[in-house]
Amino acid sequence: MHPEPVEQFFEADLPSRRNRRPSKARQRRRRRRTIVMLVVVLGFVGVVVAVAMFLRSLLGVGEVTDYAGPGTGSVTFTVDAGAGPLLVGNSLEQQDIVASADEFLNAFSSVADGRVIQPGDYELKYQMSSEEAAKALLADADSKVHYAAVARDLRQNEVFDILAESTGIPREEFEALAEDPTQFGIPEQSPSLEGYLYPGEYRFDLDVTATEVIQQMVDNTKAALEDAGVTDPAEQYRILTIASIVQAEAGQADYAQVAGAIMNRLGPDNTETNGLIQSDATVTYGLGRKSYNLTPEEKADTSNPYNTYANEGLPVGPIGSPSAEAIEAAVNPADVPYYYWVTVNLDSGETKFSETLAEHARYVAEYQAWCADNVGRCE
Repeated sequence: MHPEPVEQFFEADLPSRRNRRPSKARQRRRRRRTIVMLVVVLGFVGVVVAVAMFLRSLLGVGEVTDYAGPGTGSVTFTVDAGAGPLLVGNSLEQQDIVASADEFLNAFSSVADGRVIQPGDYELKYQMSSEEAAKALLADADSKVHYAAVARDLRQNEVFDILAESTGIPREEFEALAEDPTQFGIPEQSPSLEGYLYPGEYRFDLDVTATEVIQQMVDNTKAALEDAGVTDPAEQYRILTIASIVQAEAGQADYAQVAGAIMNRLGPDNTETNGLIQSDATVTYGLGRKSYNLTPEEKADTSNPYNTYANEGLPVGPIGSPSAEAIEAAVNPADVPYYYWVTVNLDSGETKFSETLAEHARYVAEYQAWCADNVGRCE
């Protein structure tokens, strides 16, 4: 019996090696090699881009350093008192009024010609050229003036220092005028100009006199009083005295409450403090110093006409220059039950009020603890 014939295959009958499908393992290896190559290429490209961007930033290539033309739109730009060109330039750049603070400084130096930027509000445009912005800010400086910034709660002697430095007028001229305050329409009972030197920003003509300076400040004070509804000179003097204590004793958020507590102390039915205001600020004013510390002897000194610990009622006059807000609080005090107040944190201005001496003593202890933790702040 013969076996079945064996079918013979020849190489020609087999599929060629080139047409055979590669194995899955080989495909995976190829994909891995491709991915690795892509990662390497992309990493290299990323490094090149990063280096290029770094060099671009370092060298300022393509960076806009100045805008062309007068700008677009409108923006109100405020220059604060004491702000110099550097601070102004940084603010201009932040608000996109100029492209670069440095470029603004360069332009300002080239056009200023000794002039300075006056404080105030300016109507500018966005994306102005630095030179256009500098010229716009210097426009008010073309008419040269004496600029004086008088802060609220300053005493007369401090105001005279500012006025003398700002105007070049000898301090002695202002002191001489203070000896006769009635020439400015101030009540005869006033021992000086204290309280009538209204705080604010002033621009005086170059040829201004000391009398004109004082008159303008007194007029501003009277205007603030009249705006608050106080027209009688004697009542104006009383309100100014109260407002000056409020200004010295409280932060603006507490003006009305402190004014209310003062009014309670001045009330005829006050049996808590029996007509005594007990303000440290008034006592130190009479002593000619500014301090948070008073000795028992200083509090008991009745010869000090500003001593509201020893003398009932208001002191003989204002103890500083009150703001319009303090004047408003004195005219319209808050209706509160308090007789006592103490600022327990001089940094934050936190003030606590109380109706009784016992409660007030606890808050005073809180203030003293704060002083102990903040050495040198309560001197």
